[in-house]
Amino acid sequence: MAHRLVHSEANARRIACVESAFGGSGQPLAAPGRVLVGEGVLTKLCRKKPKPRQFFLFSDILVYGNILMNKKRYNKQHILALEDVELESLEDDGPLRHGWQIISSKKSFAVFAATATEKSEWMAHIRKCVNDLFSKSGKKATKDRAAVWVPDSEAPVCMVCTKTKFSAITRRHHCRKCGLVVCNKCSSKKFSLPNISAKPLRVCDNCYDSLAR
Repeated sequence: MAHRLVHSEANARRIACVESAFGGSGQPLAAPGRVLVGEGVLTKLCRKKPKPRQFFLFSDILVYGNILMNKKRYNKQHILALEDVELESLEDDGPLRHGWQIISSKKSFAVFAATATEKSEWMAHIRKCVNDLFSKSGKKATKDRAAVWVPDSEAPVCMVCTKTKFSAITRRHHCRKCGLVVCNKCSSKKFSLPNISAKPLRVCDNCYDSLAR
């Protein structure tokens, strides 16, 4: 199906519409051989609370952004190369259901669909695009993976020392290596994580000790 759309005018118009919807804040999305496979709203588990995000699945990238006006305007565009993406299904637990993790070397997070069928379709389409890319390129998935951050709401106390209680004054921090919520004292060091950033990033004491060995 996708290969028949590569050179179609309909595909070019759809991609142009997505570009236009992001306005000047987004990157150009048209590229040789790229096909817009599908789109939809998923609930992304963010640091503070779950939030709806618009996702666009292309044959080689996954794009998502904040919804300003449904099906018309978006901002804060993020792009993940599908060759760098792995999926991991999540068990239904609590109010958020039909979820899975999108894992890559630069950014990893959990998303949730409205129904089990929608979840199944999203995961199947993403995996097919990933497999098609690898079969064409002969490449293998990279081993470096960014951690999925634990939401603030799940950590009333530091997850390393288990003593420091968070409040309006005592801030939460996230270890960029393991994703745990930690206090300032337990995450005072930085370490180079080149798959995520060119600059050294905050890590918890446990990860620092492990990385520094």
